[in-house]
Amino acid sequence: MKFGIIKERKNPPDRRVVLTPQACQTVKKKYPSAAIIVEPSNIRIFKDEDYASAGFELSENMQQCDVLLGVKEVPIEALIPNKKYFFFSHTIKKQPYNKKLLQAVLAKNIELYDHEVITNTNGQRLVAFGRYAGIVGAYNGIRAYGLKFELFELPKAEHLPNMQALIDALQRIHLPAIKILLTGKGRVGSGAKEILDAMKLKEVSVEDYLTNNFNKPVYCQIDVLDYNKRKDGKDADVTDFYQNPSAYESNFMRFAKVTNFYIAGHFYGDGAPYLYTREDVKSEKFNIQVVADVSCDIDGPVATTIRPSTIASPIYGYNPESEEETNFKNKGAIAVMAVDNLPCELPANASEGFGESFVKYVIPSFFNNDKDGILERAKMTSNGQLTKRYAYLQDYVDEKE
Repeated sequence: MKFGIIKERKNPPDRRVVLTPQACQTVKKKYPSAAIIVEPSNIRIFKDEDYASAGFELSENMQQCDVLLGVKEVPIEALIPNKKYFFFSHTIKKQPYNKKLLQAVLAKNIELYDHEVITNTNGQRLVAFGRYAGIVGAYNGIRAYGLKFELFELPKAEHLPNMQALIDALQRIHLPAIKILLTGKGRVGSGAKEILDAMKLKEVSVEDYLTNNFNKPVYCQIDVLDYNKRKDGKDADVTDFYQNPSAYESNFMRFAKVTNFYIAGHFYGDGAPYLYTREDVKSEKFNIQVVADVSCDIDGPVATTIRPSTIASPIYGYNPESEEETNFKNKGAIAVMAVDNLPCELPANASEGFGESFVKYVIPSFFNNDKDGILERAKMTSNGQLTKRYAYLQDYVDEKE
């Protein structure tokens, strides 16, 4: 079995990689019959010589490989027919901008495996960059807070070498006695929590957060039943919420009244209530001044997120009255950090974490006859057709321009 680590070709450039040199060595040690070929790249965070020194062949001939491993979407013109590909295709939600990509994958008889749908039997994702999205998102949000109120200036995350450098920078600043709210307890929320804990900020309970004042910065991490309630007043249940989201309404405003800085690290499902609306933001009781929207659903559950921001320009302002973008430093403006590719700012750490999971969960499936069905669940296309699990995309790929 020959695996090829392909060069990332999407713009803006992404420096991450599925398998680091160390991860490649782990694969080779566990599966001596595996061959790994590395396509040369001048943007990858790990240099060509790092792979060569680790004992792996560099070659521009990816035709020789059976399985091609990438991170971002592969440009249509670079797709090699009749190959197995792994990358984030961003098509499973029928994203209009990638319809032609999926059509090309089918036309070229490519077997596509999307990282986003590599799951266990319970549907839980096995490989993801979410932890690092949370880590960088929290850092960027704190940086935005300092810039808005001219309290301190942190360097951009992309200019720091690793996660420890982010933590070192944060430990040199002092936050005022603000209340920080964090939604979500998955990978993203846990990553953001790592940063808050590394700053030695005090975590408080929901009750204390809502009712008490503090003389130092504190944070509260909440989950769906903390900010949603049943419309009929009945007892809420997590399973019931996910099965019947339309039976619930947001109870987020009780947090918005006392929060200064909000980190959105939750997963938002179809049909669930918005956390807060544009009308909510107009209320005098809405106290949030800075939002780090790691989830970044545009015009969605976090109403102040009206567009994604970029690594180059990560912060914009939201004017509650006009509902339009403004300078984030303006009085009354809410500063919004909504970068939608946050892990790119920590490419080495993110690649290491992703690679560890990929080696643990995915690589074995090529050598154990996919006994856990991991490859089968992630396979979107086969023999020029959508697989049964992804047949719901047929109308999407049949659409004409």
